This record gives sequence, structure tokens and C-alpha cells, in this order.
Amino acid sequence: MNLKKMIKAAAFATVTLVIGIAVIVVIKTLNHTPPSFSDVARANIQLDEAQLAANLAAAIRFKTVSFQASEGKENQEFSNLINWIIATYPKLNQALELKLVNQSMLYKWQGANAALKPILITGHYDVVPVIPGSEAKWQQPPFSGNIIDGVIWGRGALDDKSGVVGILQAVTYLLEQGFQPQRSVYLSFGHDEEIGGRNGAGAITALLREQGVQLAWSLDEGSFVFDGIFPGLETLMASINVAEKGSTTLDIVATAPGGHSSMPPQKNAVSDLAEAITKLQDNPVPGGLSGLSTVMFDNVSRYMPFTMRGLFANQWLFGPVIDRQLSASATTNAMLRTTTAPTMLSASVKTNVLPIEAIATVNFRIHPRDNVQSIEDYVTALVASDTISVRARGGINASAVSDWRAKGYTDIAQSMREVYGDIAVAPGLMIAGSDSKHYGQVADDAYRFNPFVLAAEDLTGFHGTNEKISVANFAQGVRGYIQIIRNGSEE
Repeated sequence: MNLKKMIKAAAFATVTLVIGIAVIVVIKTLNHTPPSFSDVARANIQLDEAQLAANLAAAIRFKTVSFQASEGKENQEFSNLINWIIATYPKLNQALELKLVNQSMLYKWQGANAALKPILITGHYDVVPVIPGSEAKWQQPPFSGNIIDGVIWGRGALDDKSGVVGILQAVTYLLEQGFQPQRSVYLSFGHDEEIGGRNGAGAITALLREQGVQLAWSLDEGSFVFDGIFPGLETLMASINVAEKGSTTLDIVATAPGGHSSMPPQKNAVSDLAEAITKLQDNPVPGGLSGLSTVMFDNVSRYMPFTMRGLFANQWLFGPVIDRQLSASATTNAMLRTTTAPTMLSASVKTNVLPIEAIATVNFRIHPRDNVQSIEDYVTALVASDTISVRARGGINASAVSDWRAKGYTDIAQSMREVYGDIAVAPGLMIAGSDSKHYGQVADDAYRFNPFVLAAEDLTGFHGTNEKISVANFAQGVRGYIQIIRNGSEE
């Protein structure tokens, strides 16, 4: 075969290969579509939305702030909120058994079939402090509970008094409808989630274990029904978190002889530390699409436009492209890997003194594929030297991954479609922490999800300024809790 024929043959083979790959890509993309849920009927739940809003607004006005230092806590505010719940929801408090555990509330709604494992629906009523000096940046005072133009303002409107009041309203509605759960339903309202939940959810978990209670599943705060937050997704998306990240904090310590700043050496503790931090930033913990992340993006991408669907339907071809795109976004990057966040620095005690020690404190949020020790080992291998050492401050591993094929997850997913229609639903990973680290110890599966819609402009409200929720959104979330409890308490 002469050279000309060989070139033609090679060109033909290349074209054939490209056409074959293109055909495979198109076919896989066309088949990568959402499942049909035409048999899911929309729930028709009539609520007094003005009353719902008034109750959430009233709850916001209690300054149930969890400070890191216990001496800042206003105990009377916590007691007042508990008394307000008892007075505001008489039907619930007559029908359900209440036990106070420290300042957390544990209700039991006895099911008709004692042989069935119970479920737990939970939230927390403590809130974080308002950042000192930020008060003037709030459009409405942070504990006013003001309702302006259909919006409820104040600390706890999203995190997490809306969850607590939403659950209370949902159970009250079901009681008024004469609903009787088959499974027993526990309700738990924690008072110290924002500082770890040890005396609230932790103590309630210990009590349930002591009583021999093993839950079929628990539902805590976590993700939301996302609106416009997930890149490339044009529909609402309910991300039901089936796991939460762990956390560990490391000190990166640089040492040097020190001395007077008038005679600085070429390198000192601060410059060595800067190089170490830059190395950490430039070499993130390895991650990528695998396990839970793969399942989540496989579900969500089915609702995306054709081009985006094509990428996720053909990860065998476009895997590196997907990884680069997802890693470029802070939100999606956090779902792919253990994240690295330098948060604190310390060095010299005086402007003209070279430090003998410079320290950077770095927080890592641990993906379920990693653990506390593996992160310490990774960082040590990356930055340790004669002048750089790594000190561990301790931490907690990521939670177990709950089953997204189990009845509990399916019931929550169905409930969201009954309230919001044919939306995307996918298992997700909680990138922060919750009281589920406690409740999950006595539950077969632990899910983390609030049935409220969350848009990008709402994100700054979490632990920040101008926390708020619309009256209509809050009412839809109450409908979500109603359906979750109704469906989840069946056999």
C-alpha cells in the first residue's frame, strides 16, 4: 500500500471513529432524561398563611442566641420560647407527650402500630449571634420578626426557626384533619445546635438509646429546594442530603531564629508559612465524581439542557471537563472533595520583631471518602519540612452515607413532588454540620433537608445579614412537612 492510500485509510478510520463516538454521545444524551412521575398527584392543602407567618414572626422575636461562651446566653429567652410553643399549639401539646431534655423539646406522637419503627422529624430553635457592627446593614432589625411586603425578617427565618415552627404547624394541621400515624412520630427541637448540640440532640439521643428506641429514619435541617443555585439547572431541585461532612482543624507552624526586623534574612517564619499556605491552596485534596457525588449529578443532570446533559451522560469522555467545571464553583467543589480553608493567622508580637513562630490555622471539611487521619497525613506530606510542622487540633469524621433507595428517602422525595410538582430530586452531601451527627446514632438512615425554596440571594442570610423568608415560601414548606409526616409515618 502506497503512502497516499495509507493516509486515506487513516483519515477514513479517524472519521469513522469520530462519527461513531458522536453517535454514542448523542444516543446516551437522548437516553439521559428524567424519570416520569405522572402518577404523583399534587397535594391540595389549604392553610391560613397569615397565621403561619405571624407564628414564625413571634418565634423569631425570642433572642435564643447560642454564644460560643456560655456566659452570654440569655436563659430566660429560651424558657420563654418553650412556654410560647406550649401555649401557641395547645392541640399538639394535648395529643403528644412532651419531655424537656435540658432546654430541648422531645415530643412523641404515638403510632397505631407499635411494631413499626418510629421516625424523627427535627429542627433547632437556637440561632447564631448577629455579627457585631452589622446591625445597621439589616433592612429590618434582626429580632423584629417584621413582616413587610410578604416577607418575614429576622434571625432564624431560615436557620432554623422556620423548620421548628413549620413542623409544629404541620403536626397541628394533621391533628385537625384527624390524621393518625401508623408509625410513632418523634419531634425534637434542639436548643444548642449552633454550638455542637451536645446538651440538646446529644442528650436526646442518649435518652432514646436508653429507652431502646431505634428509628427507621430521622429528618433534620440540611439542604433545601434549590432555585437557580445549581449550575445549569433550569428547574427546582430538592437535594435530600444523605450524609454530612466531617471537620478537622490543623495548625501549620513555621519556626525560625527570629531577630530584629531591621536585619531580615531572605526567608523567615512568615515567608515560610506563606509558601506552605500557597502550596495547600494550589494542591487541594484530591476529589472528583465518585460514589454519592456521581449519583447526585447523574440525577440532577437529567433535568439540564441538552449540552449539559451530554457532558454528564458521557462521563467516560468528558470526565476531566466536568471535574474542572465543578471544581471552579465553590458550591459544587465542596461536594466533590474535602475543602481547605485557612482561617486564622498569628506571628510576631511586635511590628519590629521577627517571629520565632508563625501559625496558620486551617479548617478542612471532610468528604466521606476521607477521614481525620488521612487529611493530616496528606497535609503533612505536602508541607512539612525542617521549618514547617503540622499540629492536629482534633476533629470528627464525615457521617455514614444513608440509603437513598430506602423508604424514608422515597417518602421525602414523593412528598416534594406532591408539593412542588415534577422537580429534580437527588441525594446530596451536606457541606456543613447538623444535629444529625447525634440523631444518626439511633436511626437506620439520617436525612438532612428543609422543604423550603432557597435562591442564590438567600445564601448571605445564613449566619449573616438580612435573613428572611417569604410568607408564600414558608407556607409551601409547611405543606412539605405535612406530606413528609403523612407519607413517612405509613407502614
